[in-house]
Amino acid sequence: MKLGPIPKPVLWRDRAKSSWIDSEVDTEGARAAEKARRRAEARGEPYSPTTQIHGLCSRSQSKEVLGRILVLPLILTISAASLYAGDWPQFHGPNRDNKSTDEGLLKNWPDGGPARLWEAAGIGEGYSTVAIVGQRIYTAGAIGDDCVISAIDMDGNKVWTRANGKAWKKSYPGTRSTPTIADGLLYHLSGIGNLICLEADSGDVVWTTNILEAFGGRNIRWGLAESPLVLGDKVICTPGGEDVSMVALDSKTGKVVWKCEGTGDKPGYASPILVEYGGLQQIVTPMSESIVGVRASDGELLWRYPHKVYTDQNITTPLFHDGFLIISGCVGKGTTSLQLRVSGDTCSVEEHWHNGILDNKQGGIVLLDGRLFGYAPGQNKSQPWVCVDFMSGDTIFQSAPVRSSYKYKNGCLTCADGMLYLFSDNGNMALTQPMPKGLEVTGRLKIKDPGTRSTWAYPVVHDGRLYLRYGDKLGVYNVAG
Repeated sequence: MKLGPIPKPVLWRDRAKSSWIDSEVDTEGARAAEKARRRAEARGEPYSPTTQIHGLCSRSQSKEVLGRILVLPLILTISAASLYAGDWPQFHGPNRDNKSTDEGLLKNWPDGGPARLWEAAGIGEGYSTVAIVGQRIYTAGAIGDDCVISAIDMDGNKVWTRANGKAWKKSYPGTRSTPTIADGLLYHLSGIGNLICLEADSGDVVWTTNILEAFGGRNIRWGLAESPLVLGDKVICTPGGEDVSMVALDSKTGKVVWKCEGTGDKPGYASPILVEYGGLQQIVTPMSESIVGVRASDGELLWRYPHKVYTDQNITTPLFHDGFLIISGCVGKGTTSLQLRVSGDTCSVEEHWHNGILDNKQGGIVLLDGRLFGYAPGQNKSQPWVCVDFMSGDTIFQSAPVRSSYKYKNGCLTCADGMLYLFSDNGNMALTQPMPKGLEVTGRLKIKDPGTRSTWAYPVVHDGRLYLRYGDKLGVYNVAG
């Protein structure tokens, strides 16, 4: 149901004033325009700044203010672009760090949570989150027997759908991977290994291959889950074969650029990240029993760090910052910081610290102001949201701002404008402000009908909107300040 467009940011607030408003006249002009617009809307009349401005400010200023207001639509557009810049083109955002660049968002929510703008139903069952490029939202779900990719417009209407082979139908059926969009092309990997490249605008097929069949790959207990990584003209994926662990394919044709051999592991459930450090580009990803670093230029295996997790659940996507790599595993495995040692075109890693409390499973870890935040299912719901010092690995605090389900005990999160958005596996969300000794809850939202499956898809905050995937639905909420 469509509930109306998202409000534009208010120009004259302090966050925008330093960038766009240099005088009190500009400020008063913006205020006058907003007052006039609101009065017109309340009366059911069309708004025109030339007819509504007089009487809202002094005669001595009216001419100058009117001149300012006539360019307000352009300024508002520029201001909105400044506050909510860029796209969210892949899993965990442009830098794969799960941090939004939005500013000026709501710091407190009203009772019941932020207003829902619309809900799109029928996107299929699954745990894929969204990618957003321009005026299109992309996700995937299982519809019938098919794995289906959907493109949705900003009002919640489907633009196109395209099947990516058959859907994963075994344990926890549905999609896992989130589409990746780069240079007008979309890439998606199904749970059974179908890698497809589509035209993002139309959904037309460019090329497709099955990475398990093409490279002797081995599927895993709960199906392939990685979201492809695009680096320039290469798309990276991990078939996890006995001989071929990772491959780079030409992004336009699907032809092999390089193969990485030598790890011997099956795939993990996480997604790869690009690490640029010490003049070296490497791709880091969890495998079934290890974390590996692969040279991005030619696929050479640089290092392998053993990381055996219960039932091979290497699910948490690594996080890199300032020479240190953060990895985590569930069922008491805990979180480890690895220090990268780069020498020319080679690299090794050594353990920097280990924290046994933050045993993240699939909800992810975020770095904010020198602290790591994530959900620890091993804490058995008592105080599962954990804060760890990035440099020392010391546990700073544990808290329980939002409860998860009794069965699965899991929560995922994202970060925007200094706030943490915590989403539990039973459809409950909390907006929280990190404090020195805990998380202060400043808003709550409960999905009325989250479906019959766990809400494991990561929340996304982009362009003043909060995107929540639950079951075969996508809910979009207004969180703009």
